[in-house]
Amino acid sequence: MRSVDDMRPPFDRLKTIASSIIRRALIAGFSICLSGVFSMSAAIAAERTVQADAPQSETSKQQVEKLLGVWTEHYSKAVTLAEKRAAFEQLMRDTPGPSRVQIRRVDAGGVDAELIWPARVHYSIGKRAILYVHGGGFFSGSPDTHRASAASLSKAASADVLLIDYRLAPESPYPAQIDDTLTAYLWLLDSGYDPGNIVMLGDSAGGNLAIEATFRQMRLKGPLPAAVITISPITDLALTGGSIKTNAASDPFGNLLQVEDARKAYLGDRLPTDPRVSPLYADMKGFPPLLMQVGSREISLDDTLRLADKARQSGVDVTTEVIPGMVHQWQLFPFWLEDARRSNQRVAEFAIRHFTDKPHD
Repeated sequence: MRSVDDMRPPFDRLKTIASSIIRRALIAGFSICLSGVFSMSAAIAAERTVQADAPQSETSKQQVEKLLGVWTEHYSKAVTLAEKRAAFEQLMRDTPGPSRVQIRRVDAGGVDAELIWPARVHYSIGKRAILYVHGGGFFSGSPDTHRASAASLSKAASADVLLIDYRLAPESPYPAQIDDTLTAYLWLLDSGYDPGNIVMLGDSAGGNLAIEATFRQMRLKGPLPAAVITISPITDLALTGGSIKTNAASDPFGNLLQVEDARKAYLGDRLPTDPRVSPLYADMKGFPPLLMQVGSREISLDDTLRLADKARQSGVDVTTEVIPGMVHQWQLFPFWLEDARRSNQRVAEFAIRHFTDKPHD
């Protein structure tokens, strides 16, 4: 099947290329800092909506412990960031791959990516899209680690998923990751997707990038995605959340040492309280509807809850889900965890609710 660009007339493709070049130049040169002034008393602030599954079942506990055993097996000898990056890749290579989808490599305005869509007879590519920004602490992760998750979401939401292969730290520190994320979003717009039919999603560090790329688009006064979804996002690189310490022993996926090392590789000498790298310190007013999922055992639990509260006080439509007993990156393992299947289905349902054009296939 042809790519989205291939299906457009030649003159339109020329306009797309020119538009992409101009926009990438704007992205590279744009450095206006957020004001950092928080609207803490917004009159239209949405009510707090914290949802959670029923108390964790014994079956769920056993499934999580089995997952932790597999994780430990792959990471037991990984010390450096390079070793942890390799361990993550190997772990996900040893898991089931995607099924019943079509996958095409695309150049998303200069960002390598995969366009994934359901392999259905009557499915039409090019209507709805989810921009998937993978996690991995800013230094690891790739389409290989998140392809199965992205494919599952594509089928559940009946949408195209653009899974980007953004540049990683320490080889490419800030702001390369945010640049790539926003460039991919602009490519979707240039390719004919309406902003009302685009949802941006990121897990872990990818959640940070999805939020920060949206902030960047807000400062550029460009069209915003219909909604943003974050799963276990890193929102405070100053690491001031209490769960960083209180949940350290129960969340081996996101242990303190890894977060500190990743932060140094990504930020360099930049202050971790800069709102351009830590969404917790940004002004959330005007942000699109937001779904935030997090596990109750995660070190990033407070990163989610504090940003959700700040967003509500700024009038943002926020839905927060705390999943009992889940550890960092649980959603990547729906083939092993019932909780991952349920939470991923809710992600798809949230995306569908916010698409302008609802799926009928």
